[in-house]
Parts: sequence; structure tokens; C-alpha cells
Amino acid sequence: MPPEFDARHFRNALSQFATGVTVITTCLPDGTFLGLTASSFNSVSLDPPLVLWSLSKTASSLPVFTGNSHYVINILAGDQAALAERFAMRIDNRFEGVDFELSRTGLPILKGVAAWFECHNRSRYPEGDHVIFVGEVENCEVQPSPALVFHGGKFVTTNRTGNAG
Repeated sequence: MPPEFDARHFRNALSQFATGVTVITTCLPDGTFLGLTASSFNSVSLDPPLVLWSLSKTASSLPVFTGNSHYVINILAGDQAALAERFAMRIDNRFEGVDFELSRTGLPILKGVAAWFECHNRSRYPEGDHVIFVGEVENCEVQPSPALVFHGGKFVTTNRTGNAG
């Protein structure tokens, strides 16, 4: 039975759930770095340490993320809304002028993030119009700071006590 609402109504309802904001990074076979903004991030398991995120089936980067063995999930800090916007744009080099260091597997870890997770690309599940990626965390780091959050179609930050600001 089809739903009794349209896609826009569904999207508006979903926007009432605040999500963290991430930039997922990996690299192309030629060594060029690739990154994109995603708010579909969640923990799955502590033992083994698993996280998930999802990517549209129409994303041009889908074959790269599907085929690569690793990626890094960068959790953006409250003052990094410009990075979220930059990695959501359709531009040639999203990394130009962006400070980062390399992970153990040679992937970009953005400077100033609240936390990052270097993940083995454990499994992928096509569902609806997206592919769900489950990553096994091999390395992670945290720098406690206010988080960047997406709610109601805009970026907001949290303070250290967890209250939206």
C-alpha cells in the first residue's frame, strides 16, 4: 500500500530529527582525494566497533566508496559549517585550501573535527534509493568540542552540555 504523503512532506518530517554532520573521505584509484558531506551516520555495535552511513544510489562517488577498502568519517565541530557546505558542493577539488592530515591508510582526516573514525569498508546494503555502508572502526580519535548539527534544514551547534545553541 503506498504511503498517504508525498516525498516533500516526508522530507519535512525527517528534518525535525537533528543529526550530526560528517564528511566522509577516501581516494580515487589515481590517489586523488574524495570527500562528501553526510548526515546519515550512526553507531551500530561496540563489539566489534561498527558504524554506518548511507549514500544515494545516484551519487557519482558511489562506485569509489563501494570499491575502496577504507574510508574516514570526520565528525564536524560546531565551527565547521563552511566545511559541510564545501563538501556538499559540486566543485572540482573540495580539498583545495582545506587543512588535513593523513590516516594510517593514507586518507584525509580533516583538522579541527570533533572526532574521526578510520573504517574498513565491511559491508554494503542497497535499500530504497540509498546504499547503507557499515564500517568496522580500526582507529578513532576525539577532540571534545561543540558539535555541528543539522536540524530543520539548517546548521546549528551544541554546547558542551549538549544543549542546542
